[in-house]
Amino acid sequence: MDTSQNTALMRALTELPGPLPARGVIHIAIRHTDRFTVVGNDLAQHPGLSTAAVGFAVRIQSLPQGTEVGVKALAARFPEGEKLIAAALRELEAHGYLQRARTRLPNGRIVTRTVFCNQPTALLRPRVAAARPPAPPQTPPPVQGPAPEPPAPEAAAPQAPALPDVQQEQAPEAPAPQDHAPFVSLVPPPTAPRQPSPPLPQPRELTAELHRAATALLSDLRRHAHQLVLSENDIRQLAPAVAAWLERDTRPDTIRHTLTNDLPQPLRHPAKLLKHRLTVLLPPPLPDADDLAAPARPRITVTPFQTCDGCERAFRAPTPGHCRDCRNTHGPAQAAAA
Repeated sequence: MDTSQNTALMRALTELPGPLPARGVIHIAIRHTDRFTVVGNDLAQHPGLSTAAVGFAVRIQSLPQGTEVGVKALAARFPEGEKLIAAALRELEAHGYLQRARTRLPNGRIVTRTVFCNQPTALLRPRVAAARPPAPPQTPPPVQGPAPEPPAPEAAAPQAPALPDVQQEQAPEAPAPQDHAPFVSLVPPPTAPRQPSPPLPQPRELTAELHRAATALLSDLRRHAHQLVLSENDIRQLAPAVAAWLERDTRPDTIRHTLTNDLPQPLRHPAKLLKHRLTVLLPPPLPDADDLAAPARPRITVTPFQTCDGCERAFRAPTPGHCRDCRNTHGPAQAAAA
């Protein structure tokens, strides 16, 4: 199968007109007649998008209207993982190709609506309506034959306005068509108020040693991820949150991995991302040794065995004596003898 495809490719290469380049790519373009999608060079050759982002943009553009294009839906349809898909969608959203917003349906259900534009730069261009060229003046056709006699002055009716003026008053001229229809946003504005972000975690006691360790950890992040370049003001604000992690016996390597792992591309606000991760991913305090100790089992009192004084049968009772059968048998006899 591979050999036949290579043979057909080489045969098509020999049929190309004109001299071929000595190096680089050579295109064999076969015109599509069905099942194709038009992709612009502004997307295919975008300098700021990764290859994965361009590929998912083309795939989303080729899907029919109404298809689910979330991270899990695309991961179920294509072989890439969820982390790669999420990073690609964030790139497309950062460059204006993709917009995601949560909206509420009439039945109260909240869904995520995704809007994809194949050429977002065209939305920013001014839209000027093309002026319609004026219609050429219409000249009445020449009258052949003898000219009609003018009517008598007494039979002349009041002069009516010209026909073009009557038509202009009764049916105004339709506006000139525009080259591009105005862009209408399909994403409604959010209806619910935005919840305030939670405050940064604070340690119970910010000692000098904790503050020095937290500041050093934040300043050293750019050695492990070049995007995490923080200013002195950012380090001053985030140091108490890192100190709260260290106070809860979290290893510095664990904190560094949590802050530098799976960073979005491109990263626009490093300090906001670190603030979010330090707040949301804060681990709980380690439990004490008493909390980890096994709970004491409840003490169970066991009734001992006794030997019946009458029949010498074993039975359970707190004190020696007769069993139940002996009490039922000898009890009424002793009561009658007494």
